[in-house]
Amino acid sequence: MKSRPLARTGLQVSEIGFGVWTVGTTWWGIKDEATGLRLLRRAFDRGIAFFDTADTYGNGYGEEILAKALGAHRRDLVIATKFGYDFYHHANERRGQQELPQDFSPAHVTFALEQSLTRLQTDVIDLYQLHNPRVDAIRRDDTIAALEALKRAGKIRAYGVALGPAIAERQVEEGRAAMAERRCDATQIIYNALEQMLGEPLLPVAREHGVSLMARVPHASGLLDGTVKPETTYTENDHRYHRVSTDEKKRLWQEQGLKKVERLDFLTDGTGRTLGQAALKFVLSDPAMAAVFPNIYTDAQLDEFAATSAVPDLTDDELATLSELYRHNFSLERPA
Repeated sequence: MKSRPLARTGLQVSEIGFGVWTVGTTWWGIKDEATGLRLLRRAFDRGIAFFDTADTYGNGYGEEILAKALGAHRRDLVIATKFGYDFYHHANERRGQQELPQDFSPAHVTFALEQSLTRLQTDVIDLYQLHNPRVDAIRRDDTIAALEALKRAGKIRAYGVALGPAIAERQVEEGRAAMAERRCDATQIIYNALEQMLGEPLLPVAREHGVSLMARVPHASGLLDGTVKPETTYTENDHRYHRVSTDEKKRLWQEQGLKKVERLDFLTDGTGRTLGQAALKFVLSDPAMAAVFPNIYTDAQLDEFAATSAVPDLTDDELATLSELYRHNFSLERPA
């Protein structure tokens, strides 16, 4: 497993990370704790040492399970968690993936951090992230001052912003504010070969200001890892059910996405990569990208994705072809 620096922090992170949301919530088909514990421990055994969770995942469970699985290896891990959703006072109000009320006040920042430290059974958070903040929260001087104070006190090593939910235009503004105005240490975005709308404007900002980016959803919610097929359907407890608002839009997203994927076999034929690995290599092809968090919910996925560091990087020609395909909405003829 290769590692990369998290800019300006002194932290080195495994370039393939583990998004604890898959084992800390029920939106990914994992219902039992034993499976989650096994996946987390197997990930560590495969060289994954960067784990991204949040206090709101399972109302704290996403932090507790990480400590239970890997607490004995704390010194060998880089742990990122998030704060901002006030599930402490609104725990029973969530419907599906509907957002809870947020609180980025200094008092809540400090309170939430102490709760996360307890659940994670640690005395320091490596990367503490504002969870889906709006731009006004990023620009709050008192919030940033509270984070700086926690850094000076040794409670956190770095802080950043995890952008979401899925309104791209707003997230571009939020990302620029976090990186160019606040110089946050890291910013997390949705980014993949099929959905580059955040990477295109924000990767140059990250490079200019020396900020690390991290990517989630690198497989476009299953389109790029083989888990979405023409016959795939989604129930309300599946995260993809909430991706688009109507059944017709779900069908179009699936059908059009799979047609785009058909044009990507040049990334796998004779290259020694699976499509899932090629998708991760695409994200990691930019030096501003410190790590990628694939959605992992089976042993086979974990082994495949963890082996990505060992397969060939995408060539300049392959990256250029991908860029051209994306620019034309994948309407070009399949590359020879």
